[in-house]
Parts: sequence; C-alpha cells; structure tokens
Amino acid sequence: MPPYEFKLPDLGEGLTEGEVARWLVAEGQEIGEDDPLVEIQTDKTTVEIPSPAAGKVARILVAEGETVAVGTVLVVIGEANGHAGEAAVASSRHRERRLSGASPAGEHPRAEEPPVTSPRQAPGHASAGQRVRATPLVRRLAQELGVELETLDGSGPQGRVTEDDVRSAAASPSLALGDAPEGRREPLRGVRKLIAEHMARAHAEVPPVTWVEECDFGAVDLKRLVPLTLKAVAEALQEVPELNARLEGDEIVYLARYDLGVAVQTDQSRDADSPVAQDEGIRPETTPDTLAKLPAAFSRDGTITAGNASQLADGAAALLVTSAERAEALGLQPLAEILTHGMCADRFSYLHTVPAIALNKALEKAGLDVNALGLLEINEAFASVALHATRMLGASEEVVNVNGGSVALGHALGSTGARMAVTLVHEINRRGTDYGAATLCGGGGQGYALILARPGHTRGTAPT
Repeated sequence: MPPYEFKLPDLGEGLTEGEVARWLVAEGQEIGEDDPLVEIQTDKTTVEIPSPAAGKVARILVAEGETVAVGTVLVVIGEANGHAGEAAVASSRHRERRLSGASPAGEHPRAEEPPVTSPRQAPGHASAGQRVRATPLVRRLAQELGVELETLDGSGPQGRVTEDDVRSAAASPSLALGDAPEGRREPLRGVRKLIAEHMARAHAEVPPVTWVEECDFGAVDLKRLVPLTLKAVAEALQEVPELNARLEGDEIVYLARYDLGVAVQTDQSRDADSPVAQDEGIRPETTPDTLAKLPAAFSRDGTITAGNASQLADGAAALLVTSAERAEALGLQPLAEILTHGMCADRFSYLHTVPAIALNKALEKAGLDVNALGLLEINEAFASVALHATRMLGASEEVVNVNGGSVALGHALGSTGARMAVTLVHEINRRGTDYGAATLCGGGGQGYALILARPGHTRGTAPT
C-alpha cells in the first residue's frame, strides 16, 4: 500500500486554519489506528486528533507552533517502499468518515516539503527542541506522579520511556521536596491565551473576597481527618493540574510537586487570652535589598510588591458618635467634631485616584483648602495609593500618615476606616491641630473621605 498522508481536517465552525500545539508521536514510531496523533489549537478550542491509520510515522511535515490551513498535509504514515509491515492500513471505517484531506499520497501530488526533525531518535535525555518518546498512558502516569519525562533515560526501544522508568523515578530520593523539577512548560495560544490574559487582569482588578469561619474540631479525630483532607487536595491537583500551575509570560508552568501544609495551634501559639505586646507584622530583618528583590504582584513589569502593599492583619477599633447636646447631657468630653464628608466612585482601575477625589469633594463642602489640614490619613492599600493621592491633592508629605499607614500598621479588613479615624482623633488633639482628614479607597473603586475638627477649633463650625 502507498504511504498515507493525513491532512488537517475541517474542524467546523467556519475555522480555516489551526496551529500544531503538540505532536503526540515521533518519526519512526509505530502507531495504531485511533492512537492519539496530534493536538491542534484553534481560536476556539484545542482538539486531540486520533490517527486514522495504523503504521509507522514516516515523516512529520509541520513543526509544533506552526499555523497551517485546512487541507495541509501534516504527517505521512507508512513507508514509501510499500513493505507490508510498514505500510499504513487505513480502515474502511475511517474511509467512510472521510476526514478532510485524508488520502493516499499518490492521489494528490504536491510540492516537496523538507522533513521535520524527529522529536527523538536516540536514548538518553531529550535535548533542546526534542520530545520524549512515551505513550499517552505513560505521559499521564508521569503527570500524576510529578515526574518530568525530559529528565529520564528511557529504557524502552529507541529510548522510549516506559512505565517502569516513571515509577522508578517517582520513588527516587532525588525527587524529594525541594529537589523536584519545576515542571513542564506549555505555550499559551489562541483562546487559552486570551482566557489567561483575562483571568490575570481580573486578578489584578477585581478585589478578592475571603470568608473565614471558625469551627470547633475538638471532637474530631484529626489523625483521620488531616490525611484524608490532604489526600483529597492532592488528588484534585492531579486531576486538574492547572490548579497547581503558574503563568509566566505566554507560558503556563505546571509544577511538578504539590506543596501542602496545615496550620496548627501549639503551646507556643498565642491564644485568645494572651496580651498583644507589639504589632506582629513588624519584620526587623527587612532591608532595602530584600525589598528590591520581591517580585511584582500584578504584572511582570509592575511596581507593587508584597513589600509596598498593606499587610493583612487582625485589628479592632471602636467609635462613639453622638450629637453635641447628647454628649453634654451624658457628661462626655468630645474628642473631635465631624465637619463633613465626601464620597465618589470610579472604575477599579482608577483605585489610586478616588481617595483624592473624595477628599476634594469634602474640602469643597467644608469651604477649606487642603493646606488647612494639619494631618492627613490616606489608607495604604498599596503605598502607591497614598503617594498618588498626596500628589493629586497637592498636600505636604510631612502631614501624611505621620504614625505610619497600613503598610506599617496592617490593613484590618472591616475596621480600617475606624482605625484611621481613631488615629486621626488622638493625633490632632496631641498636636493641637484644628483640622485633619482621613480618606481611603473601597474594594470596588469607591472613595470615602472624612474631615474632623478638634474641639474648640478657631474657625467655627463649617457649613453642612
């Protein structure tokens, strides 16, 4: 029989071309009918195409990463000499399917194309640009066990990696925690790249929500619960490897190990009755050099890092707000007077601007200039928020966050606004400053501002 030419089939939905994402076979490899042959990436999906014929892979004509039109010959199955043991045997079932372009080589003459280098021809580690020879089942096993096929010397024919090779590597001490290879990398193309870009942007622009629920596990046998929980998590990561991966540029990196941990309370842990002697977020070992080495949080070329972002911290603050008449009737001495407030809302991408916009609204209502503010608290969701708002307002940095902002003190979710007001109240009284303001950005692009006045301030009550 003549060799069998397999062409890129029509994948439907008006698609006219596809990209060869990954070859699942190598030149010289014997394959059976319906064995996985190639992965094709389109603008809408990724499709694994099975082989329509059995035989030896004679020539791979389109390299990985190339985009070709429907009907382009991708691979030749079977040898041109026509020996029975090497010729492709296309079944009648596949003939009836009539995959677009699938035909014997002699029926449609075409221009001679240069052969594509075989992904792997010899035993030993795969070199750059080569693909390890292994069956789909062995590849699946390697992925489940966290073994990188490229690091193995295949013991099978022509260097093929076998199941025994993978299991031996998985049991090797060299794959212990900390020594495991980073993981395989795959380029993101087409719709997968678009989805990844949208998800990365959403991670940077949409505020995360964390729900914390306290549970009493006193009556639970942790010796049974913890292993079962870890096992379930590990199995989920194996089943959905994208959950144990990270994005680097246009590539997705599948991590080759699973780092799981359980937080526990010990005798050395601080319990609910222990006093807090100092802020727990202080890191005296931090230096400018260590801060400079921290990676950007939201984009590769970004400037926001863990070092200039607010720390998540526990905290509490209490405020008592009442009228002057009620305070006098109760015999209470007010600490400050609420002069006025301001609010605004914008897109989340304008997070850095809304504190200044909200405060300008409050200043306009109060008939004050920013220079009248002796103290200014600007919440540091990120240090860049306080810096940008200070510049927008034209305020002096000498009056901003004089006792530290949320980068230093922590961003206690749910009590940050109260904490800022309490800090401001005590500081304006300590300094004898007439006016002070607190302003912050909200999780969805909102801005809030509050102007306080010291009791007995010289200007009198501002208009409301």
